[in-house]
Amino acid sequence: MWLGAPADELAWLAVAILIGGGVTGILAGLFGIGGGAVIVPVLYEVFRILGVPEAVRMQLCIGTSLAIIVPTTVQSYRAHRARGMVIENIVRRWAVPAILGVAVGSLTAAFAPAALFKIAFVLIASAIATKLLFGRDTWRIADELPAGPGMAGYGFLVGLCSALMGVSGGSISNAILTLYGKPLHNAVATSAGLGVPITIAGMAGYMLAGLPHQALVPPLSIGFVSLLGAGLMAPVSTLTAAYGARLAHALSKRRLEIAFGLFLLAASARFLISLAP
Repeated sequence: MWLGAPADELAWLAVAILIGGGVTGILAGLFGIGGGAVIVPVLYEVFRILGVPEAVRMQLCIGTSLAIIVPTTVQSYRAHRARGMVIENIVRRWAVPAILGVAVGSLTAAFAPAALFKIAFVLIASAIATKLLFGRDTWRIADELPAGPGMAGYGFLVGLCSALMGVSGGSISNAILTLYGKPLHNAVATSAGLGVPITIAGMAGYMLAGLPHQALVPPLSIGFVSLLGAGLMAPVSTLTAAYGARLAHALSKRRLEIAFGLFLLAASARFLISLAP
């Protein structure tokens, strides 16, 4: 479908991605995040308008999202580490299980239908939205994270969810860490550290997983990663994030939590509707 695409087709793809990047940046700045929970829904609409086949559209969104947030995650981790906020022991203990989770998610992308990834997004995003809308700072599972298999299991879960949803895993690992009594600032910093191997492994995994479907993806893509999408959306979203951040400063933390929770529910509803025959 996309082989030998004319210049005007590439131009429309670039324009659509630039617009999507602007919207992504504003939303990311408004909600205080930079991850795929915003990027994937925006890319889905962009690729739908451009006629990317339904069979590969969601996988392409997820892979491209992971590629887009690699530099952001690395930069965030370096900044948090410089301030001494990262709990390095947790990052080390979760890194390998998380990469294994990413590998399973990426392998799934090579064979599973697109509906599976929509369902995964809906379930994970709804869980995060529920925590944002109804969670309390006093919610606790225990005062310390479990040892042995339980600890590894959490790392694997974060990696798997990240690969199925197209995120760095920050929202998921933040929820786990705060439920085990870790201060929010340390949880955010530690999640950024874990996000580095997750996003790099996820980007590589989705590139490989999509190679058998290369004829279905847009021009300038490697597997399920649109290089044009990543190259154009990342800098544009970075620039427009400042405008969203200005708006965020006018809102309280609680209002931002409610707004992001409602956004996730709206995105989940959109994917649920797309599942209808």
